[in-house]
Amino acid sequence: MRSENKPKKNHARRHARDFNFLTKLYQIYALYILFLPFSSLFYSIKFKKGDCNIKKPCIVAPNHISYFDPFLATLASGIGIAYMAKKELFEGDSFLAKYVTRNVTRLGAFAVNREKLEVSTIKSTKEVFKANFSLCIFPQGGIRKNKRIENVNKGFVVVAKMAKVDILPVAISGVEQYNWNIFKRAKINLEVGKPISYLDDEIGRAHV
Repeated sequence: MRSENKPKKNHARRHARDFNFLTKLYQIYALYILFLPFSSLFYSIKFKKGDCNIKKPCIVAPNHISYFDPFLATLASGIGIAYMAKKELFEGDSFLAKYVTRNVTRLGAFAVNREKLEVSTIKSTKEVFKANFSLCIFPQGGIRKNKRIENVNKGFVVVAKMAKVDILPVAISGVEQYNWNIFKRAKINLEVGKPISYLDDEIGRAHV
């Protein structure tokens, strides 16, 4: 019988040891065994990386238009990435809620309060970079119904300056509307921009 006095797990607090080889292995499984084979039935992905060469952990900052975006962000930046995910994903006692929580945690996600930057979030962010992982932050917070880039939260800039890491802008398009027509594959455009230094005075204007 579950004790009512059992402390609630803090999904916002993670440590460097939580981002490890098993996390990378699970990301490989999710991306290359599950997502890409499934998405290839309905989409073709045009990946443009340009001359960008990512050599060190950074903040990956994509626009947010679909539930595919975390996988596309991983494809753009490479395995070894953590994610800030809305705290609502980690709430609830239903089987589905627990299943989602367990799997997004395995992928390297931790909860964040989108209304304000909390101490636990800052501490977890530092642990991500200590583990030599990059960190994916969606500057828009959530998916916009109109699929436009608007109401960008500058919290990712604060994190970049605090952690002294560059920002990698990633642009995603083509999934504004989901395509379930197996006979007509839609095109997803995935483009990686030039990293923006956390020392840049104009970093506050950074956008994807």
